[in-house]
Amino acid sequence: MTDALPDLAIVYEHPEWFEPLFAALDRHGVSYVKVPLAGDVFDPTGSAAPATVVFSRVAMSSFLREPEHPIFYAQSLFEHWQGQGARVVNASALNIDTSKARQMSLIARLGLKGPATRVAHRQADIPKAAEGLRYPLLVKADIGGAGAGITRYEDAEKLAEAASEKWCPVGVNGISLVQEYAPRRDGKVTRVETLNGQYLYAIDIESPGDAFDLCPADACLVRPGAPTLTMTKTTPPPEIIEAVERLAVAGELEVGGIEYLIDDRDGSVLFYDINGLSNFVAKPVEVLGFDPHDDLVDWLKGIVAEEKAKRNVGAAA
Repeated sequence: MTDALPDLAIVYEHPEWFEPLFAALDRHGVSYVKVPLAGDVFDPTGSAAPATVVFSRVAMSSFLREPEHPIFYAQSLFEHWQGQGARVVNASALNIDTSKARQMSLIARLGLKGPATRVAHRQADIPKAAEGLRYPLLVKADIGGAGAGITRYEDAEKLAEAASEKWCPVGVNGISLVQEYAPRRDGKVTRVETLNGQYLYAIDIESPGDAFDLCPADACLVRPGAPTLTMTKTTPPPEIIEAVERLAVAGELEVGGIEYLIDDRDGSVLFYDINGLSNFVAKPVEVLGFDPHDDLVDWLKGIVAEEKAKRNVGAAA
């Protein structure tokens, strides 16, 4: 029966990343069930959603941890549940989260600026894609995460050699991005978190050298070989906050982070990543002065209440 369902199901792949979320749900007295994707199967003729509301916590970096990753499986699973009328929070973010190429197109479509980028689906076409771009260049996998598959090339010869040997990064969907490297002003990038299309908080992230693995969450920072990060609360200018909110709404992120940097060559603002999985900053109260998990859970409780009200109306009709 519907009344027997827990309020919330958390669907995830990483076994440790969401402990702070689970703790916040416990603090708020939310009834929830954990649904790890490893071992999950579904019946296209049945398999109802496991809770009143489902919350997607699918990480694009899951392919780094498991060759049989759940990225595409989760899309099918969520569409199945939605087809049955279930509310799946942040499933809509998967379309933009699963392609950096789509992210760069959206950034441009909204009149914002990102690093000059070309997209290819064959290694042999990568040197052609790089024509007209300034070196050094980065080649990125279309589906990334945690800085995965980003390689820097200093000149056309090195890039051509890598492409001919098929060494260039390629996404699990077979797509690569060729992108101008933009030096970060003051060695930092800024990550802005949004909730329901609205600004939640922002942090500056500084890393040694040219580290691309900039995940700020607790579980990320303790990984072997993870870079040392310095995270500081910041407040972006109003025009950047407005741009971030437009990106979040246009990209259908109900919960998500958007990253930008200041190009040290000319001072321009470059948006370069739209992330549909927000692992909030480690030690949030110390860094931010509040725990954003509480804001997230309050918002989820509101969605649960709305869904229960709809079902009650439907049952009474």
